[in-house]
Amino acid sequence: MSTTERYEPAGTSKGTITLVHLYPREMSIYGDRGNTHALAGRIRRHGYTAEVVLHDPGSDFRRDAHLFTGGGGQDSGQARVEADLAAIGPTLKSLAADGVPMLMICGMYQLFGNSFHTVGGQVLPGLGILDVTTRGNDKRMIGPVCLETELGRVVGYENHSGSTVLGSGQEPFGRVLAGHGNNGEDGTEGARRLNVIGSYLHGPLLPANPMVSDALIAVAAERATGRPFEPAELDDPLATQARERQVRRLVGTR
Repeated sequence: MSTTERYEPAGTSKGTITLVHLYPREMSIYGDRGNTHALAGRIRRHGYTAEVVLHDPGSDFRRDAHLFTGGGGQDSGQARVEADLAAIGPTLKSLAADGVPMLMICGMYQLFGNSFHTVGGQVLPGLGILDVTTRGNDKRMIGPVCLETELGRVVGYENHSGSTVLGSGQEPFGRVLAGHGNNGEDGTEGARRLNVIGSYLHGPLLPANPMVSDALIAVAAERATGRPFEPAELDDPLATQARERQVRRLVGTR
């Protein structure tokens, strides 16, 4: 059974944005649920009501949601969500094609791709929302990451053994300035199609990178209200300082 929480703004609400976190118990390691908390708090600070739905396997699926998140998980966690993801997959694919914003991290990023090829030779099908293919290997890619993205420089932390390759027309989420990224070879990290972002960056990603949150919220707010996004003037000195310090540490001033 899914759980729903509401976060109200300080003043009159500009509208309600429904945010669904897919499989928070099974697929939320390395702090990935923090992305949902960051989005809910920022939605509220922008003057909107955040309705947060924690979607568990077998629960009713909120196909009317305006924003989706998902995180990383171990193989056992992926096995527990496999049947439910197959059931809701066609709807997720349709919503993604319609422009619904989604942020999928690590394991859910892989499951949003075409397939995952295990070290043992098993092929696990994905949803095909992102044109990426992942192969397991014995080498883990671990450490802090800095990316150049369309939204600015993004920082985070990666810990994955899956090596992901983009399809010929698939854009990455960002270009690696420091770290391994998708595979440690081609300089790409994550994938982005329409308003769907897949990434290996934990941390969680969003608290230190509020501009990514705002890009997702802007689309969700317009879908929720039928009006352009009405952002508040938010000051994020701690997030800015943390991100800039990490950028300087990893790549210097270039």
